[in-house]
Amino acid sequence: MRYKYRASLLEKLFDGSNYLFLTVFSIMTVLPFLYVVAASFTAPEEVLSRDFILIPHSFSIDAYKYILSADTVLKSIFVTIYVTIVGTLCNLVFTTLMAYPLARKDLLGRRTMMFLILFTMLFSGGMIPTFLIVKEVGLLNSLWSLIIPGAISAFNLIVMKNFFQNLPEGIEESAKIDGCNDLLILIRIVLPLSMPAIATFGLFYAVGHWNSYFGAVLYLSDPDKWPLQVLLRKVVILAQGGVGDSDLFNESFVPPSLTVKYAIIVISTVPILLVYPFLQKHFTKGVLLGSVKG
Repeated sequence: MRYKYRASLLEKLFDGSNYLFLTVFSIMTVLPFLYVVAASFTAPEEVLSRDFILIPHSFSIDAYKYILSADTVLKSIFVTIYVTIVGTLCNLVFTTLMAYPLARKDLLGRRTMMFLILFTMLFSGGMIPTFLIVKEVGLLNSLWSLIIPGAISAFNLIVMKNFFQNLPEGIEESAKIDGCNDLLILIRIVLPLSMPAIATFGLFYAVGHWNSYFGAVLYLSDPDKWPLQVLLRKVVILAQGGVGDSDLFNESFVPPSLTVKYAIIVISTVPILLVYPFLQKHFTKGVLLGSVKG
């Protein structure tokens, strides 16, 4: 006879309180973004007259027409996509190639290298020395200046190393008996078993590249190479226009500066949000892997 557990009244109240709190917190988190999306499709006069908008009364796409009337935003989008894809691939390749050897306990100098990696998590050279290094190696005004300086995250490297250490040693020993070298073991055995961790770190790296703007402000002087976040900073924080071509509209047209800000926020946020559903099945599992064993 199967015993059926019945929750007590106190447990039911506790669970109900948790559900209520999480529901309210989720609504508070989503509402600002919904407001930004709704305001971007609203006429500027209505945005100024209403305190909060979820459903526009006067629907308008003038902000998006103005943004897409020039190639400024499109160039920034392509630059951001390029930096995100290439940067994430470089991050994953370099992090994996460094984490896998460090997971081998017989690696010569392993403790010294781990100490140096941990040291960089506590102390860094700073902004000016990093800028001087980027300048001396000839990366100024190059998109590689947004990729190479942060090619490896020390924290992600340590977590991935711990994940590799948790893999069964017998699998690698069997592969060596079959004649595989270390590189083949990594490519054919370790990487397929590490997809949850790789997908998780890939998402972390991609979000970091997509949202990064400070490096572009420091290293890029050519506006055509600015990523989308720098353009967003220019419009939202510095209140500078120039993202559209007013000459394509009639003489009475006035660029809707307020709704343009909301529209650029939507354009810069939605693409990275669309990536998450494809990695969701790996994310919950991968974010916990490698975090137990030191």
